[in-house]
Amino acid sequence: MLILVEIFAVLFIAYWSLGLVLYFMQPVFLYSPVQEVPYTPEELGLDFEKVIFKSGDGLMLSGWYIPAKDSELTVLFCHGNGGNMTHCLDTINILYNMGLDCFIFDYRGYGNSEGKPGEEGTYLDAMAAYRWLTEGKKISPDNIIVFGRSLGGSIATQLASKAKAGALIVESAFTSYVDIGRTFYPYMPVRWFARFSYRTIDYIKKVHCPVMIIHSRNDETIPFEFGLELYEAANEPKEFVEIFGSHNDGFLVSSEVYKNAWVTWLKSLKKYKSHVSHTRVS
Repeated sequence: MLILVEIFAVLFIAYWSLGLVLYFMQPVFLYSPVQEVPYTPEELGLDFEKVIFKSGDGLMLSGWYIPAKDSELTVLFCHGNGGNMTHCLDTINILYNMGLDCFIFDYRGYGNSEGKPGEEGTYLDAMAAYRWLTEGKKISPDNIIVFGRSLGGSIATQLASKAKAGALIVESAFTSYVDIGRTFYPYMPVRWFARFSYRTIDYIKKVHCPVMIIHSRNDETIPFEFGLELYEAANEPKEFVEIFGSHNDGFLVSSEVYKNAWVTWLKSLKKYKSHVSHTRVS
């Protein structure tokens, strides 16, 4: 009996020690910023504008504005939790070749942006980027597509739930921080330990513009089912696109499916905008 008690005590201490480590290490696990920005859109032969703008709490943030020829729409791109906007050049090139302007920015603590990343900070940074487009560039909210990948999907959805936008695209995103925590640590009381929320599924219910959800069935990081749940929670009009490939390269591995989905959806978005405009006039 004494041996059993000792074994239980050791397991109990080990369990809660792991819990404490996970609790304090969460910011390190969630945010993986890289400060070095070795490449720019210039490497792709693209003209771009280096942008420095201020967050709502006074931090100076960095971004790139890449205009396309004769573009009617601008994509506000919220990238994932790792690296910085340098690591999104492939996506920037895809958007440019589809004739879309793109404004991508680094959250606080990423690239050349000041500060330290945190949940509320990422929301403030996305809103500041949105205001740079609407107030600085005088771009109509109806012509802005808010686009987020992975963690950026949650940030983009939160922004679209707060600010007017022409459309929202959510790629490879989770339903909530707690849900993704349960996926990785099913044996831990994640809800008790969670230091972040990122409640994407709650935010998307408050979005009232056209929504496209993109997710790979082969995603090894964020389960495919999360994409389906976000789609079910979204308001109409909405579209779900299944791609293939891993979490980080699905959009490249399934490039034809991916690009065709964008092109088709952009056409339907144009028809939707025309219908709404006609209805308002009537």
